[in-house]
Amino acid sequence: MSQHYRIGVMFSTTGPYSVVARSMLNGALLAVAEATPPHVSVEPVIVDPAGDLGAYAGLARDLLQSGVRHVVGCYTSSSRKEVIPFFEKHDALLWYPSHYEGFESSNNVIYTGASPNQHVLPLVEHMLGRVGASAFCVGSNYIWAWENTRIFREAMMAQDGRVLAERYVPVGDTEIDQVVEAILDARPDFVFNTLIGTSAYAFFRAFRAACNARGIDQPKHIPVVSCSLSEPELEEIGEGAVDGHLSSSVYFSSLDTPANRAFTELYRTTFPQGPSTSADAEASYVAMKLLILSLAEAGTDDVEVVKQAVTRQHLLAPQGEVRVDPQTLHAYLTPRIGLSNRQSRFDLLFEAPGPVRPDPYLVQSAPRYAVASRNPALRVVK
Repeated sequence: MSQHYRIGVMFSTTGPYSVVARSMLNGALLAVAEATPPHVSVEPVIVDPAGDLGAYAGLARDLLQSGVRHVVGCYTSSSRKEVIPFFEKHDALLWYPSHYEGFESSNNVIYTGASPNQHVLPLVEHMLGRVGASAFCVGSNYIWAWENTRIFREAMMAQDGRVLAERYVPVGDTEIDQVVEAILDARPDFVFNTLIGTSAYAFFRAFRAACNARGIDQPKHIPVVSCSLSEPELEEIGEGAVDGHLSSSVYFSSLDTPANRAFTELYRTTFPQGPSTSADAEASYVAMKLLILSLAEAGTDDVEVVKQAVTRQHLLAPQGEVRVDPQTLHAYLTPRIGLSNRQSRFDLLFEAPGPVRPDPYLVQSAPRYAVASRNPALRVVK
């Protein structure tokens, strides 16, 4: 007898970070559209909080009160923290598919995006070893940017690096000229960027233009590095400012593997209007895929049974092997660093030799950052 499950899908496909969120929705729906295991059918119930932090709680409550027990969704850490209390109250499970700042491990969340040891620390290792020791931090004024910058700063300081200054702007703010001037006055070796959405696109354009006006080769002399920059956002930045940016991620659409070639081709044919695939789209695909496989094994949507089932899954994802750590409910993922090109894609520079155990609290090292930042070791790709 076939089991039918209603699955919540909650992404802000309108609003200031809608480009990435639309790619995340596409990733989740792609997993639903693929052939499901026998005796399992999935009905996505889609809601759009429109980037309004206050809307997330109400939509989560409505989904859970309607009988939905599993939701794939949320992009920002602020939205995740808004909804977690409702998942705990209703004994439901949030499948969170975005890179994040760590220092959280809820029994009601499965984390399929990168933890700090899988994206922030490899980036620090790369920049200190190959670019320079001084950074200027600029970010959106919310929890993910604050916490990622804190981790970045402490990792830099543990290895004699320096953070010259930090600047934050409201989510969605595009008045960025003062920040650009402050960076040019400080002349760091590189910029660590945690801006999101329209704020990030405005910054990349304004910073490149200001550097060009001063005769500065921005990618060469003041590169911008991120843990969130993805292919759909490169397309939004546009010609003239899209190339030469570094991104630390566990997935790039340019990965040359059979699994990724199949994924990107199916994605393009299913969603010809885009946005392009991204690390967050792949993480959403992985989250929904793991959920469907776990429902099939469990034979029920009971949260405790599904949580046990998900830790037994081994998924050959577009990025490579992915599995969920039973201790933290975070995913083993493969760190990589890419360099953006004029085709709005990333050229792969470095990658870890295989999936790295998640360490959301950065406790698997002593001293915490100095050792952790050397693991994983990245290998040169080109």
